[in-house]
Amino acid sequence: MDTENSPEPRKFHIRSAGLADLETIADYNRRLAWESERLQLDPLRVRDGVRRVLEGDVEALYFVAVAESEIAGQLMLTREWSDWRSGWFFWVQSVYVAALHRQQGAFRQLLAHAVDYVTARPDGVGLRLYVEEHNTAAQETYARLGFQVTGYRVLELPIRNAPKSALE
Repeated sequence: MDTENSPEPRKFHIRSAGLADLETIADYNRRLAWESERLQLDPLRVRDGVRRVLEGDVEALYFVAVAESEIAGQLMLTREWSDWRSGWFFWVQSVYVAALHRQQGAFRQLLAHAVDYVTARPDGVGLRLYVEEHNTAAQETYARLGFQVTGYRVLELPIRNAPKSALE
């Protein structure tokens, strides 16, 4: 939360992720699933999913926030064609900032980089994201950064590879 008592935002180096970042991103994705939804993800499946993004096998990309050669946070973008707007919405996914780097501006800088990326594309029409319904802290953060509730609900029909909840 940005308050008078919050530390000054730190300057992170934001860059596209590469294969050298595979292990950290896979680890952060597993931490994200656990911290936000109490889901334990299969480490090998997550690693494979991240590897496929980093090798260009799927239409997605990661940006990372780096502080002193350490990845402090990450954000993934995927895209969805909007025939109504004749352009691409980019979905913000797999957002994670390591605990040591939270409340220092890493996410804000990652998001600004993503906005710049989409804005630079003549066919980029906006950013979307979904957030776990009980994660009010994230919802408040996204609202402060200009995201609006759309009135849509995201529904899912799992076919395969669905993670197991710790509550099951």
